[in-house]
Amino acid sequence: MRAHVLKLTCPDAVGLLARVTGLIAKAGGNLLDVGQYTDPLAGWFFARLAFVGEGIDEPDGVFLRMFEPEARAMNADWTLRPADQPVRTVVLVSRQDHCLADLLWRWRSRELNIEIAAVISNHGTARELVEREGIPFEELDFSSDKAAACEALGARLRAHGAGLVVLARFMQILPDALCREFAGRIINIHHSFLPAFVGANPYRRAFERGVKLIGATCHYATQDLDEGPIIEQEVARVEHYHEPDDLVRLGRDCERLALARGVRFHVEDRVLVHGSRAIVFRD
Repeated sequence: MRAHVLKLTCPDAVGLLARVTGLIAKAGGNLLDVGQYTDPLAGWFFARLAFVGEGIDEPDGVFLRMFEPEARAMNADWTLRPADQPVRTVVLVSRQDHCLADLLWRWRSRELNIEIAAVISNHGTARELVEREGIPFEELDFSSDKAAACEALGARLRAHGAGLVVLARFMQILPDALCREFAGRIINIHHSFLPAFVGANPYRRAFERGVKLIGATCHYATQDLDEGPIIEQEVARVEHYHEPDDLVRLGRDCERLALARGVRFHVEDRVLVHGSRAIVFRD
């Protein structure tokens, strides 16, 4: 039988988890994994349930006939998806390809349950890397008319049926309209010096200040630049003998790892967003 993952978030109340698991049992489902969390400050409930059963996601199946009215009564936002269904993904990249190369390796080794529909870039640097994997590479010119390029980007994402957009060091700011259209489906990665070391050459400026920790933040892209819900972070310690190039190397390692984890948590339906926070049921 095919495993499914149910994500659910709603106002907290007594017995919510029991209500949901009881419906799964009544439908003949068998639980494989259950994660739940109640935020006592917000009074909000979060749950992720993986289970198997016959006809789980069929509209006229036993489970959905029982669950949908119960979810409405709970005022719940929820999704139900086959656990083995790859997420159709478009990766955006600029000149730096270390995150892209890592994602391609994890995709090829089946570590990430994604289907890469295309890689889109504002530079041609990564073309050879992408095309030798048999993945379409598309280049968009952002240098002359950025508004037109963003329109073209949106059209390409829709044409590819992107269920997920990964900004693998894509050094362009997406317009608000595109962030709203793909809300909760655009994942970005950046160094964790923000807001202390904004602008160009942050690793040199961090070196000059003698920082002791550097890192990377993986988050959902929103209309507010680099302020979306955080999915994952990674840090590395800086020693006194490290030079600026060492900081760049350590930072790239952090970026690769944080992005890979963030993408995996997303495609395995382990992330539930509530306002500016992301609740992550880590494995």
